[in-house]
Amino acid sequence: MLRITGGKVYDPANDIVGEVRDVYISDGKIVADVAGGTVINAAGMVVLPGGVDIHTHIAGGALNFARVMTPENQRSAPVFQHTKLQRGGAGGPTPTTFATGYLYAGMGYTTVVEAAVPVLSARHTHEELRDTPIIDKACNVLMANNEIVLDLLEAGELERARDVVAWLIWSAKSYGVKAVSPGGVAAWKFGGNATTLHDPVRGYQKVTPAKIIQSLAGIVDDLGLPHPLHLHCNNLGAPGNFVTTLDTMKLLEGNRAHIAHLQFHAYGGDDWQTISSESRAIAEYFNAHPNLTCDAGAVLFGNAVTITADGPWQHLLYQITGRKWGNLDVENETCCGIVPYSYKGSNLVNAVQWAVGLELLLLIDDPWRVFLTTDHPNGACFWRYPEIIHMLMDAEFRNEQVKKLPEKALAKTIIAELDREYSLAEIAIITSAGPARALGMKNKGHLGIGADADVAIYHDKPDGRFLFRYPRYVLKGGEVVVEEGDIKSVKLGKEFLVRPRFDPQVEEHLRPVFQRNYSIEFENYPVEIDLLENADVRVLP
Repeated sequence: MLRITGGKVYDPANDIVGEVRDVYISDGKIVADVAGGTVINAAGMVVLPGGVDIHTHIAGGALNFARVMTPENQRSAPVFQHTKLQRGGAGGPTPTTFATGYLYAGMGYTTVVEAAVPVLSARHTHEELRDTPIIDKACNVLMANNEIVLDLLEAGELERARDVVAWLIWSAKSYGVKAVSPGGVAAWKFGGNATTLHDPVRGYQKVTPAKIIQSLAGIVDDLGLPHPLHLHCNNLGAPGNFVTTLDTMKLLEGNRAHIAHLQFHAYGGDDWQTISSESRAIAEYFNAHPNLTCDAGAVLFGNAVTITADGPWQHLLYQITGRKWGNLDVENETCCGIVPYSYKGSNLVNAVQWAVGLELLLLIDDPWRVFLTTDHPNGACFWRYPEIIHMLMDAEFRNEQVKKLPEKALAKTIIAELDREYSLAEIAIITSAGPARALGMKNKGHLGIGADADVAIYHDKPDGRFLFRYPRYVLKGGEVVVEEGDIKSVKLGKEFLVRPRFDPQVEEHLRPVFQRNYSIEFENYPVEIDLLENADVRVLP
């Protein structure tokens, strides 16, 4: 039993904004009261629910590839002054599994979602997630270019496609569905599979990117998944891609959807010399359509590693930059490109990207529908979130950074016009309460009775500059895991899974498909539930 007393509590999900009140914990849950127990005196501090990262890349084959490609970065940028976190391998765009858990907890984050997992490599991904300490985890299975699903859509067998999607979700032991560049529309000016969302995908006559998007969004809703379709729109990173993004959002009317790393999909212009921000057009449409949520995918200047199942884009980036490049093909399912990258304030494209991420966070009205991410490690490392929070809370500080941008970039963005400042309650929403709600994780992101006792306690620094850099305490399941930057306890976090219902006869359809097309035996494809020792399974009706 534990009592947190005298702190200023920010719990937006329960309409508590800056009230001095006590928080009671028993058996890893928030409760109405306790008798006795340990006391944490939080006077002069702020108390928030533990952070929830809705979109990050922290485990799997692509991350290991990236770690091997960039050994020079692994210890290149110490993040925290506290020695134990520094010794844990802090710094670099792709920290080790151990350091990832320590660093997330060291910021006050307690739940994260690995955004993209092919079924074929899911077993190894879960092994790495299990090896990532403290935090709870979930993952989304890649689906938009799975050839089994596309073949069924071509044949008009939507009901069987629904069963296959459900079977794949459970086979990967995943939480939701991630769609990356459905149908292969990727940087179409540079040779993607299809030209527009309505052109047939190469190798098909009836399947278009639009059909894939609408079918998957409908299947996800029909299955009752707690999290909507998690969509990486087509034409990521390409000048002028905001048109594709708007067209995509229109396709989703009538369904729920989460748009991933929206910053990378909000560009105007015709080429790299004319690239510009179209954040206002994107935000205006988004604000008017409550069926959508998004995460920012913000960019910060400095080293990163781009990792995405958008393979054609990654090869283009390699050609543009001349940096290292790697590609992982996953048979019949997806691919992944890896390119180390460095964002520079003096570079026009990078400066526009930096501005667009902030613009979207400032222009989208409802903080319950836009969430703080950097698409780690694509836009910046997750441990740099406090830098973005500082700029959101302090317009004067943000404007100081804006003035450093090249004149060309200032002419192509609107960041200098925006004076909005986030309140601490709004920060609690975009970093915790909002993502938890969008994920359908009812016990996360709040401090109400019955919630998981994941709590972050910070020294009260009103400007936001240091507030989120150094928590005083972080509690995971009611246990103090971080105190003044020191790791106090290392525990195994849970993995959240969903088990949608499907017709078991679908396996009779899938078995011969595997015999014809896969190098792996059908029986060896699904991840066994016994391998996940700390799984929290939600069986869907």
